[in-house]
Amino acid sequence: MKFKRKLTLVIAGLALTASQLVAAQTTMLNASYDVAREFYKDYNTAFIAHYKKTTGKDVKIDQAHGGSSAQARAVNDGLDADVVTMNTTTDIDFLASTHVVAKDWATRFPNNAAPTTSTMLFLVRNGNPKNIKDWDDLTKPGIKVIVVNPKTGGNGRMAYLAAWGYVLKTGGTPAQAAAFVGKLYKNVPVLAKGGRDATTIFLQRNIGDVLVTFESEVVSVNREFGAGKVQAVHPSVSIVAENPVAVVERTVAKKGTGELANAYLSYLYSDEAQEIAAQHGLRPRSAAVLKKHADTLKPIQLFTVNEFFGSLAEAQKVHFNDGGQFDKLYTLK
Repeated sequence: MKFKRKLTLVIAGLALTASQLVAAQTTMLNASYDVAREFYKDYNTAFIAHYKKTTGKDVKIDQAHGGSSAQARAVNDGLDADVVTMNTTTDIDFLASTHVVAKDWATRFPNNAAPTTSTMLFLVRNGNPKNIKDWDDLTKPGIKVIVVNPKTGGNGRMAYLAAWGYVLKTGGTPAQAAAFVGKLYKNVPVLAKGGRDATTIFLQRNIGDVLVTFESEVVSVNREFGAGKVQAVHPSVSIVAENPVAVVERTVAKKGTGELANAYLSYLYSDEAQEIAAQHGLRPRSAAVLKKHADTLKPIQLFTVNEFFGSLAEAQKVHFNDGGQFDKLYTLK
C-alpha cells in the first residue's frame, strides 16, 4: 500500500514537472519599448494564429513595456524575457556586451535585425496654434518642447540626433549643431522617461506646444485619446530610427524556448506583420507595403545615424554617456 502511494506521488510529481515544462515552452515574454505596445498587441494575435496553424501548438505571449534603455537594464538585471524588441541598437548592444544576447545578434535576422523603422515627427495641438513647421521653430522663444530624456529612452536619443543631424544635413557645422540643439533643449520644460510618458505629459497634463516623438505614436494618440486633439507635422528632414530585435539567449537556454523565440521574430518580416506594422505607423521594410501606406507614411528626406554619427554606439559615447555632449548642453531643471 505504501509502495503504491509512493508510486502515485512520483507519477504526480513527474506529471507536474512535465506540465511545468510544457508551460515554459509555450509561454514567452517580449520586453519592448513603450510606444510599441499597441503594435505588439495586434502582432501577437496574428502570430499566435500563425504558429497554431503551422505547428499545431498553442502559445501565450506576455508583454513588458517601458523606456527602451530601462527595459534593457531590466533584462540585464534578470527579467526573463525571451526576446527584446527595442527602438535603438545601443540597448541590444548593451545586452550583447553582458552576454545576455548573442554578440552577432544583428546578423541573425534581415536588415540588421530591424524588421521595421520609424522617424521623428512633431505632434502639435489641433490647428497648430504656434505654426510649428520645422526644427528651427522648436528653438523660438516661448515654445515649450516635450521630448524623452535621451539617457532613459531611445525615443529621446533619436529626437536629439534628428535635431543635430538636421543642422548638418542643411549645411551647418558641428559647432552650429551643438548651439542649435542647446537652444532647443532650453525650451524643454521637463524631460519624459519614455515615449508614452512624453505623450501623457503633452496630452493629459497639457504641458508643451509640441511633442517630438516617433511617427508611430501619431496613430496611438488618435486611437487612445481620440482623433482631432493633435496633428502631425512632418519636418523637412528627419532621421531613420531602426527598431531592432534579438533573442535573449540566456532566457531561451533556460526555458527551452529558442525555436519559439526565433519563429516569433522571423514572422515580423512576413507580409501580414509588415501590414500590421504600417497600420500602427511603423515603416515596413517591405517596399510594396510602404508604398500602399504612402498617404500616412509620407515620403520625407531622411538621413541615417551612420551618415553623421558613425554608429549609435559612437553617438552614445560622444553624446549620451555621462559627461558627454548632452550633459554639456542640458541643465537639469
